[in-house]
Amino acid sequence: MSKTPYKIYLTEEEMPKVWYNLKAVMKELPPPMLNPGTLKPITAEELKQVFCDELVSQELNTTDQYIEIPEALRNFYRMFRPSPLVRAYCLEAMLDTPAEIYYKFEGTNTSGSHKLNSAAAQVYYAKQQGITSLTTETGAGQWGTALAMACAYYGIDLQVFMVKISAEQKPYRKTVIETYGGKVIPSPSNTTEAGRKILAEDPETTGSLGCAISEALEVAMKTENCRYVLGSVLDHVLLHQSIIGLETKYACEKYGIEPDLIIGCAGGGSNFGGLIAPFMGAKINGKADIHFIAVEPASCPSLTRGRYAYDFGDTGQTTPLIKMYTLGSGFIPSPNHAGGLRYHGMSSIVSKLYHDKYLEARAVEQTKVFEAATTFARCEGILPAPESAHALAVAMDEALQCKESGEKKTILFGLTGTGYFDLAAYRDYNEDKMTDYIPTDDDLARGFATLPKVD
Repeated sequence: MSKTPYKIYLTEEEMPKVWYNLKAVMKELPPPMLNPGTLKPITAEELKQVFCDELVSQELNTTDQYIEIPEALRNFYRMFRPSPLVRAYCLEAMLDTPAEIYYKFEGTNTSGSHKLNSAAAQVYYAKQQGITSLTTETGAGQWGTALAMACAYYGIDLQVFMVKISAEQKPYRKTVIETYGGKVIPSPSNTTEAGRKILAEDPETTGSLGCAISEALEVAMKTENCRYVLGSVLDHVLLHQSIIGLETKYACEKYGIEPDLIIGCAGGGSNFGGLIAPFMGAKINGKADIHFIAVEPASCPSLTRGRYAYDFGDTGQTTPLIKMYTLGSGFIPSPNHAGGLRYHGMSSIVSKLYHDKYLEARAVEQTKVFEAATTFARCEGILPAPESAHALAVAMDEALQCKESGEKKTILFGLTGTGYFDLAAYRDYNEDKMTDYIPTDDDLARGFATLPKVD
């Protein structure tokens, strides 16, 4: 057995005191967000009408490679960080591969995912500003759960618009959010103008993150001393998630681990971007030669089949325009079980890196995802979230290719959370009721038709 331990823990003193700002090292920045009315770059003053002031500053920061994590927030992080980097010895043995497989496990907190890294930061800054209530959207429920935990800790009211199909598939997520004091509304709903408009056009819609964002934004704009917070996509969210990548890099350096491949699931891109951030920075600066793979659902293939274009972040078309790989804000994905990966677009940072060929993207069908998840659960003892299992499936593919070629590679993937609230999905898979849906070109064309006309 290698000298590498099963679980590599950093000490509290080794936990990062800064976030890593990938934009400060990119050779070419993503195009700026645009005001949809003027088509001019959005200003800080305009963004502050929706987001907390400090988050706007972080969103627009392109010069500081490292941004300090406030000591009070680090104290919150200590409840669940540093998280372990785990050597998957049992999976390696089961696959009979010469590859070394590692995963960074973010499921050790009550929310069961990486989402608490940004939720805690965003609520902390809201509290510092004197904000009294927040609104948000959630897909599979991890973000809503994490935000409810943080709001309970800091004493801020929270309203969560949860994608309708996810609310139906994951009722216990709703229960956890409500236990922490959050109010959950399945989206689209009749409580907002945006929701009523969407329902009028399609009364049977299962919803989407774009729909839920529209409703949450509307409430934030109409409620006194309230701000909207987002769990992925935006640059400041990816910044907060860079604590994952920094911890991973520190752990690798501590034990002399040199990844050849780093793989992460990608929905809005913040988790994947946070995992790869310091490693990508090293690659951009010519100090590392690592292959990065973003894995998305075949049912919502924004990178692999989307267009690189300016688009709205929400179905109601109220957000600033973001240059990203997108399926169109009007795209409604099939109601698969990877609720957290059902967003029509992708982080502008991840999109730009993909466009400039710094990383690869792959799309995987959900039956393959659950096959990998079940295998992992049986040999490694953790039930993965469906989102995380996308990265796992590709990591296993790569390990099996090493077996065929005899090449030894070091594979690292992000296990972003646990699947204990996804038992309905596992039941469908176990009972052979799970199906795969891949959108047709006509399906994608309907989404692309909703793209705004921007030169």
